[in-house]
Amino acid sequence: MSTDHYAIPLRSGSVWEIPTGFGTTFQWEYDERRAQLLTLYGKGKQKQWDAEQRIDWSVDVDPRSPDMPEVYVPIYGSDIWEAMDDERRAEVRHHMTAWLNSQFLHGEQGALVCTSKIVMGVPDIDAKFYAATQVMDEARHVEVYDRYLRTKIEMAYPINPFLQELLDQVIRDARWDLTYLGMQIMIEGLALAAFALIRDYTAEPLAKQINTYVMQDEARHVAFGRLALRDYYPELTQAERGEREEFVAEASRLMYGRLMAREVWDNLGIGWKNVREHVESSEILANFRRMLFSRIVPTVKDIGLWGERVQRCFADLGVIDFQDAVPDDLLVADELIAEEYDARRGEVESAIARGAVS
Repeated sequence: MSTDHYAIPLRSGSVWEIPTGFGTTFQWEYDERRAQLLTLYGKGKQKQWDAEQRIDWSVDVDPRSPDMPEVYVPIYGSDIWEAMDDERRAEVRHHMTAWLNSQFLHGEQGALVCTSKIVMGVPDIDAKFYAATQVMDEARHVEVYDRYLRTKIEMAYPINPFLQELLDQVIRDARWDLTYLGMQIMIEGLALAAFALIRDYTAEPLAKQINTYVMQDEARHVAFGRLALRDYYPELTQAERGEREEFVAEASRLMYGRLMAREVWDNLGIGWKNVREHVESSEILANFRRMLFSRIVPTVKDIGLWGERVQRCFADLGVIDFQDAVPDDLLVADELIAEEYDARRGEVESAIARGAVS
């Protein structure tokens, strides 16, 4: 995507470089494999798809329409929102749609980089196998969100500072499990919940289609992180687990702050300081932000990082009730929804073809 599409200038040019110092690991025990990871690797191979073919790019998109539920615009319901005319609200929707999908795009590139790092650094051959399939998934996701922003939304935003800070921490850290924890569990987990909210509630058909298919991949990615870390974390000392729990708490607060879209309000001339009180106190937005942790909380509990520090953080954010969700059930549901979506599309296309013949 050309930098001409960015709604505000990039802070440090079009290239961001991060010095790294992690080790590269070769594994000569090729038969040391875990059945669950091999099953996931098999799915990763079988469920590859071509974004050119699977997604109907002929769908028209009006980024200014209320097809994205207005309740998810952070200033919805505020005095500022109520005072706007239809044209100004359409402008806000356009910018919010561009900002949200831009963060998806930048996060997917972060996942592409992190997963290639996992291939290099993780010590287990079965994990290298699966991570290789995820590298292709993430490249496809970058392709999809870039095309959606460039050809349909026609606007983009730079990476949010909170997401950039978290990516910086994850990529710089030399420990392979922190890459899993930061990307596969935290960043991918939040994205998965955001994709689900768009998939389930948007009236914009192309956004629904894209997020349904991307979620089918992402659910496997989170499962990959769970399986790898669930085996590894019991081997760590309490002090080492404590470091990981501190990271989970810090990352959760960074991501919670990211969701407020501060840069959008300044760019629109509304001003963050003028909307901050509403954004931080709105119960509707609080519920929305809590829902975005619905995938992270049960996964963190499942991998064994469930000490007092993490529980207190999740309680403070109002998301600890998600601890009882079953991650495997969520994975199965996401896969079924994508398959059902494909089946419905196939039926519609067959009906159209029959009508054209007759």
